[in-house]
Amino acid sequence: MPSKSDKELILMPGGANGAVPVEGEEFLPALDDMTPREIVAELDKYIVGQNAAKRAVAVALRNRVRRQKLPPEIAEDILPKNILMIGPTGVGKTEIARRLARLAGCPFVKVEASKYTEVGYVGRDVESMVRDLVEMSIDMVREEKLDEVAERAEQSAEERVLDVLLPPPPPPGPGTLESDAAAQREMNQRSREKLRAQLREGKLDARMVDIEVRERMMPSFEVISNQGVEEMDVNFKEMLSGMFGQQKKKRKMTVAEAFEYLIQEEEGKLLDMDQVTRIAVERAEQMGIIFIDEIDKVAGRESGHGPDVSREGVQRDILPIIEGTTVNTRYGMIRTDHILFVAAGAFHVTKPSDLIPELQGRLPIRVELQSLKEEDFVRILTEPKNALIKQYIALLETEGIKLNITDDAVEAIAKFATTVNEQTENIGARRLHTIMEKVLDELSFEAPDLKKKAVKVDAAYVNKQLADIVKNQDLSRYIL
Repeated sequence: MPSKSDKELILMPGGANGAVPVEGEEFLPALDDMTPREIVAELDKYIVGQNAAKRAVAVALRNRVRRQKLPPEIAEDILPKNILMIGPTGVGKTEIARRLARLAGCPFVKVEASKYTEVGYVGRDVESMVRDLVEMSIDMVREEKLDEVAERAEQSAEERVLDVLLPPPPPPGPGTLESDAAAQREMNQRSREKLRAQLREGKLDARMVDIEVRERMMPSFEVISNQGVEEMDVNFKEMLSGMFGQQKKKRKMTVAEAFEYLIQEEEGKLLDMDQVTRIAVERAEQMGIIFIDEIDKVAGRESGHGPDVSREGVQRDILPIIEGTTVNTRYGMIRTDHILFVAAGAFHVTKPSDLIPELQGRLPIRVELQSLKEEDFVRILTEPKNALIKQYIALLETEGIKLNITDDAVEAIAKFATTVNEQTENIGARRLHTIMEKVLDELSFEAPDLKKKAVKVDAAYVNKQLADIVKNQDLSRYIL
């Protein structure tokens, strides 16, 4: 039976505490050893172009590492240089921030400025972005600590499963000879080891056993809305489970299910949540990154009429968070002074100078991302490690289809994407997703039934799938 320790975990650089195990990621050098040039090289594997933005975030990330090495009295006064990314939709703003956070192993949250409302209105409170960051940090540190105790938890769970399968023999009676008792113990031990070998080989997975599980005695009504939890900052579920307690009950399950359940129970016993909380709060304060998207949607002054929520009011509520304040969370007070804020917006209708002056001053690094051209689309389709074409080839390979997308097909797709972006709304690289789906729609549908497993997609095939739609501008507006 596969166990947790069998999972392939590859180390990825962590925040203040080093390496964080992450599934499915390649091994990267420790962040402390990465120069800004190397950080940009890592971003280049996933994002095409936008060198100015990559350089800015690489320097910001390197400065965080530099700050960690300074004496505390100096480090306390060095605040992060927050970044404002300006550029149309679909050019890589969000992806740069997301890859940056994964590269750093930092707690990272992405929020939309337009989702927040001014204090006094019904809606999300701006402080919730900091609470979300802390929750993310808690999850990250908990995963790290769980990996540290996973082996011990698995061993303890294995012993508990064996106790259920082969209960220990009763103690020898008063008249039992020592030799007989020793023989009984040895025989029991041999039986236990045989069961252990069968358990590890997965031969007992389907056997049914009775396991004691903890049952939470919880009220059957909804305690409070999400917004109420945010405002009152109380974890009602935890409070109520403490008030009403827990009781155990027998539950029938397979050995495989019992083993997984007992591993989780043992991990819970071994995990020191006080330590997890302490490390997570510090990591969120010192290394956290908050990406505020659609900042341009709250730019601009009051219109002076109507019941709309004040855009300037939302900016004024965001301002103290970026300036540095203390936010109350269920894990204690969190300081935001050293959290890195990356704001982004298309600024089609407004411009950065429409933000209130105080907020502009807190976003000192400005980078402009360029609109994508046809040659950029070609590179996006083929170069990144997670390139769209590689994704579709892998997906269809699961059906036994060997998909060959030729170079002229890639160029045709890029040309169509550029044309549609020019004729309708420019949504950047996101247009490629729509066009690729349209091009491969028929193939994806028919794939399981195809007799011919080698399929070639060339420019003629792309033209056949898309030409009529692109010619009809009204139709392409809705379909592409």
